[in-house]
Amino acid sequence: MPQQETTPRLAGYLDKQQPDLYATLTHYSQQLVDEADRLGIPRRTLELINYLCSQINGCAFCLDLHHRRALKYGETEQRLSLVAVYREVELFEAPEVVAMKIAEQITRMSTSRPSAELFSEARQYYSNEQISVICMAAIGINAFNRLSILSEHPVRAAKP
Repeated sequence: MPQQETTPRLAGYLDKQQPDLYATLTHYSQQLVDEADRLGIPRRTLELINYLCSQINGCAFCLDLHHRRALKYGETEQRLSLVAVYREVELFEAPEVVAMKIAEQITRMSTSRPSAELFSEARQYYSNEQISVICMAAIGINAFNRLSILSEHPVRAAKP
């Protein structure tokens, strides 16, 4: 029987090994939030994007982080518990649903590409600038997910 690997995939956290590159990614994230604020994209919508992509990618660290942030921006436990089935429930507003559809398609691009119809639907609720920020948000969280998964960032128990 093959022996199970017991050592971490990497010899430490990527963000600690490459702090300058990580700082660039963090700066990207802050610029994205600033641009979303400027364009009127609610922080709650950004956190739904972050949460959904983190679920799809299986990133425990980012799920925990964005769960807490979503609650901070007024999200509910009920809606967060149903993000994985957002298309099947009527708890999300149409603009949120289309933002999550875009984020999901970007996250799953290796198997299916975002369609022209999806972007046409998005234009019912968002400007082209807003759509580009939604796309960039999905791209950004996918990068963070991969960094955290490869680094095996631990989820720590919440403080009471």
